[in-house]
Amino acid sequence: MAETRKNDVLLEVKDLKVHFQMNEGLLKAVDGVDLTVREGRTLGIVGESGCGKSVTNQALIGIVPHPGVVTGQILLHKKRGVALEKPIDIVKLPRNGKEIRSIRGGDIGMIFQEPMKAFSPVHTIANQLCEGIMLHVEPNKKKAWDIALHALEQVGVNNPRQRMNEYPHQLSGGMRQRAMIAMALSCNPAILIADEPTTALDVTMQAQVLKLMNDLKREFNSAVIFITHDLGVIAEMSDDVAVMYLGRVVEYTDVDTLFHNPKHPYTIALLQSIPSVTRKAKSELEVIEGTVPYPMNMKPGCGFYSRCKKRVDGLCNVQDVPLVDIGNGHKVRCMLDEARRP
Repeated sequence: MAETRKNDVLLEVKDLKVHFQMNEGLLKAVDGVDLTVREGRTLGIVGESGCGKSVTNQALIGIVPHPGVVTGQILLHKKRGVALEKPIDIVKLPRNGKEIRSIRGGDIGMIFQEPMKAFSPVHTIANQLCEGIMLHVEPNKKKAWDIALHALEQVGVNNPRQRMNEYPHQLSGGMRQRAMIAMALSCNPAILIADEPTTALDVTMQAQVLKLMNDLKREFNSAVIFITHDLGVIAEMSDDVAVMYLGRVVEYTDVDTLFHNPKHPYTIALLQSIPSVTRKAKSELEVIEGTVPYPMNMKPGCGFYSRCKKRVDGLCNVQDVPLVDIGNGHKVRCMLDEARRP
């Protein structure tokens, strides 16, 4: 992993926890996540559904739903490209305060996974795009309209002038997704969070959207946090990768190391479960048996213990496993690493 220089850091996440107090007990959706987001780089976050990826990124912009409690630190080091004398801790900001509202959309943009839920059903696409642009970029309504129209054109929306005056329910799923992407890109955020942004798009449009995100990153030296299940997209888009499992980062390294020298059994299993051109014809793909455990009232030990083919009883299920740097910024949360064996 490339060496982190302090002046490159846009956002630091330290010991982030998001817990929900339920009637059955304490649900630990995110349980001690550390991440670093740097200018001009893409951080890929990968893992199965239920691993805490989306909740982590909800915490970054202060939209964790009730009764979620967020602790730890989310330190924003630059605002609109200008270094701050003292970083802003997003965790401490009031959810509906003026400061967090200036950060949402302006400094940190987000492409939500389900645009039908993210868009207001009673406002036109133009109203929703222009609102953010007028708040963060251009207060003039006519100029904001032009910026919004250009954003829709960039993401390949057909007949964008007509779409501007339509409501979300009048658009197809793919068109809504493109409009959501346009809304996030239109304010040129320093950090763009993309939560499965190409799920509803065809292959051609996926390539176009990924290119748009890379162009934004190069033009404005911004950063991208890319959440996906698609390891092929991770290989194409990411500079650094965090593999999450059960609310924790289990492996963190640069993208080349992840694909050529993975260390955590979960990462290895994920890579073995994807098709490969070198795989023998008609051979079966590897399967990760079981499902992600429900993150409530968890016992001590490795969260992947119940599904790991390499687990060692009395070693992996005795105590919580810390995330350890094994060299060159490659961090792994596994007791099977040679340096940790008793």
